[in-house]
Amino acid sequence: MSEQKPVVAVVGRPNVGKSTLFNVLAGDRISIVQDTPGVTRDRIYADCSWLDRNFTLIDTGGIEPESRDIILSQMRDQAQIAIESADVIIFITDVRQGMTDSDTKVADMLRRSKKPVVLAVNKVDSFQKFGNDIYEFYNLGLGDPVGISAASRLGLGDLLDEVVKHFPAKTVEEEEDERPRVAIVGRPNVGKSSLINRLVGENRLIVSDIAGTTRDAVDTPVVHDGVEYVFIDTAGLRRKSKVTEEIERYSIIRTVSAVERADIVVVVIDAVEGVAEQDAKIAGIAHDRGKGIIVVVNKWDAIEKNDKTIYEYRDKIKSVLSFMPYAEYLFISAKTGLRLDRLFETIDLVRQNQSLRISTGVLNEILADAVAMNQPPSDKGRRLKLYYITQIGVKPPTFVIFVNDKKLMHFSYTRYIENKIRDAFGFAGTSLKFIIREKKDKQ
Repeated sequence: MSEQKPVVAVVGRPNVGKSTLFNVLAGDRISIVQDTPGVTRDRIYADCSWLDRNFTLIDTGGIEPESRDIILSQMRDQAQIAIESADVIIFITDVRQGMTDSDTKVADMLRRSKKPVVLAVNKVDSFQKFGNDIYEFYNLGLGDPVGISAASRLGLGDLLDEVVKHFPAKTVEEEEDERPRVAIVGRPNVGKSSLINRLVGENRLIVSDIAGTTRDAVDTPVVHDGVEYVFIDTAGLRRKSKVTEEIERYSIIRTVSAVERADIVVVVIDAVEGVAEQDAKIAGIAHDRGKGIIVVVNKWDAIEKNDKTIYEYRDKIKSVLSFMPYAEYLFISAKTGLRLDRLFETIDLVRQNQSLRISTGVLNEILADAVAMNQPPSDKGRRLKLYYITQIGVKPPTFVIFVNDKKLMHFSYTRYIENKIRDAFGFAGTSLKFIIREKKDKQ
């Protein structure tokens, strides 16, 4: 099973250096992915690694410094989001401004949450000068403060050492929980909760809401035909704020942490409202993470139909989600229960495809045929040679192709090879990952 990446959230007042820290830790890894047209990226989350542990870093949002009260309430909102969706929280303070009232109040919330918190005191550009000022922050009751300077990149190793200590140990128990984990994601009000309620109701499994492992996203086990599935629900946006942009940001953060823990992601789209850019963003997160993807169009009972409606509608969605042509589609109604039984069949199908292994011999036959039919590109007289392909992993199926020169292996040719493999084996509902390695010519 692929390792579930822990989620680390950054919380702090305005101007303490949250974005600087986020950008330094994220490095340049957040370049917009060229392969996925239509997926715009807010810099809300980034994949990072430290000491062979990978994790997802989330920035809980900027705070508009209008007045003290607003800052405090927005910080509380941020802390709440971090508490709900993160495994570890980095709380940033500023050595030059010292400890403030807002810091103290947010520290109380974080302490009560029982989530691991690492306290970072930023802008310590010189330990001679500010070393003693760090001690004041012991008063927050969050353990040892770590002095850092995000701008000068000082103390970041110590900070990450502390963060990684709180990650769950790489365990074998993950292996034992073989239940398919399915995240239900989508914009607010597309019917995610009613879908889960319907699935639970249909299957008569009386479930006490078991709070999801370390996070507060609710994990709901559902038994269907003797198989137990775990549905991860991101519906509970308990937000009073009217600020749609903030809600959007929070729902994306929720989505990231739910997707991180799932094998398969069900992207719910509202048939009445149609497909929106936000749907593409949410689907893009699952696509980037190499998850199995099922696009579920809900409220299909509310659409006037003729025999072509479903195909026209599917084409429209496919053009917005063009970066994942492999996704499976289902048109359902959570309200009437229309085609809900098909959801489990589709989940099982995608799950099989995610774990499909293909023998090296067969892969190399496909590769040889593909190269014979469509000659590899060349550049300045040097032609790309593809020597060998082998599968090295599942969830998602991952392949290594050995070539003479990586620079010649254009994205479009990789896509061509991918399509040939899909023609032979389908792989419906799952992305495929290709790693290109150089193997020097024998001459």
